[in-house]
Amino acid sequence: MAAGGAPIPAAQPVIGEEEIEAAVRVLRSGRVVQGPEVAAFEEEFGELVDGRHCVAVNSGTSALQLTLLALGVGPGDQVIVPSFSFAASANAVRLVGAEPVFADIEPGSYGLDPDAVAAEIGPRTAAIMPVHLYGHPADMDRLQPLADKHQLAVVEDACQAHGATQNGRQVGAFGAAGAFSFYPTKNMHSLEGGMVSTADAALARTLRLLRNQGMEQRYANEIVGANMRMTDVAAAVGRVQLTKLAGWTEQRRQNAKVLDAGLTAVETPPVAEGVGHVYHQYTVRYAGDRDAFMAALTERGIGNAVYYPTPIHELKPYREPVGGKPVRAWDLPETARAAREVFSLPVHPSLTAEQLDRIVTGVNEVGEGR
Repeated sequence: MAAGGAPIPAAQPVIGEEEIEAAVRVLRSGRVVQGPEVAAFEEEFGELVDGRHCVAVNSGTSALQLTLLALGVGPGDQVIVPSFSFAASANAVRLVGAEPVFADIEPGSYGLDPDAVAAEIGPRTAAIMPVHLYGHPADMDRLQPLADKHQLAVVEDACQAHGATQNGRQVGAFGAAGAFSFYPTKNMHSLEGGMVSTADAALARTLRLLRNQGMEQRYANEIVGANMRMTDVAAAVGRVQLTKLAGWTEQRRQNAKVLDAGLTAVETPPVAEGVGHVYHQYTVRYAGDRDAFMAALTERGIGNAVYYPTPIHELKPYREPVGGKPVRAWDLPETARAAREVFSLPVHPSLTAEQLDRIVTGVNEVGEGR
């Protein structure tokens, strides 16, 4: 039984009347796939990525996969990725036939450690994929120059970081391309969908071909492509959500300030200097018995979750040999520590002041053994 009120969900997707009306409007129009709503969403999302070209697709995973394909990454290539992320980051690399190379993370941002990345760059390295995890940018001020020095493409996995910034520059506007997800639990959503941002017009055109069977005009296929289009229903929902994103982001930041000021039993999330964190997750550390701590919070009706309890390199597909090659033994101490210690608390914009107080009180009391 929840103490002090109804359970507080760890995440709470928003689907309001405006989103429903937008979806119905498109359904009644008869233009439901890759039509004017998609084009408008792409144009409007460009404001979030320094005016870059934007290409809408059907998921964040597709955004990553198609970007790698468009960049020519494939068999024989290696892409440096963090192991502390959702599996899609490495899956996209495998899906194009390339090999993910796992580098360790920084303990504060949970993003790729530039020194660890530098140590992994080799003759087969084609790209670096920083993940802006939990809404905090990876250290692009060091990663991008490193990539430039070695003439490597940077594909930003910004699926959790809509609107996040480093020194005033928006994520998705650093590398060759950025990939965003619009899954329902993200800071904004389109029911399901993704977006690629790029400053390269030729790359954007290739992405548009790849998402639509390799054609711009019907039956005039130019390359081999796939069907990874976004529906106009999804785009219409996304356009509504985009208008609300700034307000939701500010509310997330205000909620995080309350948690930062009140929590004493856990290590609160650090924010690097010059970073605009968007708090997709409010992720804390606890070096004790995390499972017991979380169970006690659940008993009090305080939502919580671990993202990600198993590093990617320890998942079954990445523990098995590929092409007869032996599986590398990865030494990723910060990745292992994060997977062991972190968990996330509610920070979503639907939280009330009373719920925030319950979270602070409950976490501190559990930490004190009460």
